[in-house]
Parts: sequence; structure tokens; C-alpha cells
Amino acid sequence: MARAPKASGDAVHHPLFARFYARMSVQADVRAGIAAYRAELLAGLSGEVVEVGAGNGLNFARYPAAVSRVLAVEPERTLREAAHEAAGRAGVPVEVVPGTAEALPAGDGTFDAAVVSLVLCTVRDLPRSLAEIHRVLRPGGELRFFEHGLAPTPGAARVQRALDRTVWPRLFGGCHTARDTLAAIEAAGFELGAYRRLRVPEGGVRLPTSPCVIGVARRPSVA
Repeated sequence: MARAPKASGDAVHHPLFARFYARMSVQADVRAGIAAYRAELLAGLSGEVVEVGAGNGLNFARYPAAVSRVLAVEPERTLREAAHEAAGRAGVPVEVVPGTAEALPAGDGTFDAAVVSLVLCTVRDLPRSLAEIHRVLRPGGELRFFEHGLAPTPGAARVQRALDRTVWPRLFGGCHTARDTLAAIEAAGFELGAYRRLRVPEGGVRLPTSPCVIGVARRPSVA
């Protein structure tokens, strides 16, 4: 078995944004309906799971009892501290560790499933991050994803790209609004399963982050 890349600890450091996100994400779970999407994302999981970019741990309480272990990787210290607290309230074993998506602290083929939830917008190297997730999954393992990304209309996509080139990543902890999540997942060697596109929130003002997708992909099984 290949050795895992060395974890990068606190390579990501956005303390002001992290405090804002910790408050905003709790409110968004209720006001934007994200709590229901988290439950949908995690339904039916079992075995060992890696959650990449666990943030402040809002997914932890929703893992099914059939999950035997969650390795929660979070690079930002402020969010990781909140995730440690959330892990103590979880109904399944959760270990919160430092690390980045580009260098997951786990060996090849370790996990039955991987979870990414509103995190692929912020990773510094999207192809490398998905390659790492592919590496740590067992053949046939699932990638569960709930992400915002590229708008389906040309005009909205142009606005997203303009924001990504200017103020948006600086204001929102490295977030990019125009990443094509589905295309990137396929390019990393995953087989797309069922997915659906969402608008979050469903009503009200349309935001650059409103176009979302939720679904599952799989690392192909060995023949």
C-alpha cells in the first residue's frame, strides 16, 4: 500500500471568514433548507467514511448508525476547533484531523465512501483534490457530493467568472463560484451516478452560489 502524502496542517488560514462561516452556516441550514440536503447527502452510508473539508461539523449529527468511523479532514484551525466540539455530540465515531484535500492523511483504498459538502469551491487545486479522494476510496466506493458551481445560463456564468477573477475569493475564504463540479468529478475518473440540480435557496434572491448539485459518483470497481 502506498504511503499517504504528508498532511499540510494549517496551510489554510482564514480566521475572520471562518468565524463568519460558523455563524452563517448554522442559519443557512434552517433558512436556506440546507439541513435537508445534508440529510439526503448522507442517507444510506455505511462503513468507513472520509469527510473532506468538514468545516464546523454540521454533517456529523446526520451520519447513519451504519457508519463505523468518520475521518473528518479540516485545514482551517478555527473551523476545526468547532468540528471537534461537534464530533463529541455525534452518534458515530468521528475523528477530526488537520489536512488538505490535496494531500489527504490516509492510505490508498482506505474508505468505503467520501463526502464533500460545499467544499470543492474552496480547494486550491480541484483536479488534485479529486484525485486524492479517488486514491483513498476503495474500488467501488462512493463519492457523495453537495456543491454549488457553474450556473446553467451563459449570462449568470459570466457574472460568476467575473466575481471569481476579482473580489469573491478574497471575501469568502477562497470560494470560487464558477467551477464545473460534475465535469471535474468525471475527469478525475469517477463514474457519475444519480444526481440532481438545485437552486439554494429555492426562493428569494438568486445568488452567485445558488446553482447547486447533489448526487453520488463511484470509483470504478476493479475488473
